[in-house]
Amino acid sequence: MSNTSVNPARSLAAALYGGPDALAQVWVFFVAPLVGAALAGLAHRVLRRRA
Repeated sequence: MSNTSVNPARSLAAALYGGPDALAQVWVFFVAPLVGAALAGLAHRVLRRRA
């Protein structure tokens, strides 16, 4: 277990109290969902054209 949260707001709140090391890593919790959503949108568009 890593005791990490999946909610970006909770991750940011914990990182604010965790110090500079935690703040340096918290960007992943904001960027990863956006990248995943963009990839899902592209996949949906490509698969919808084929159907």
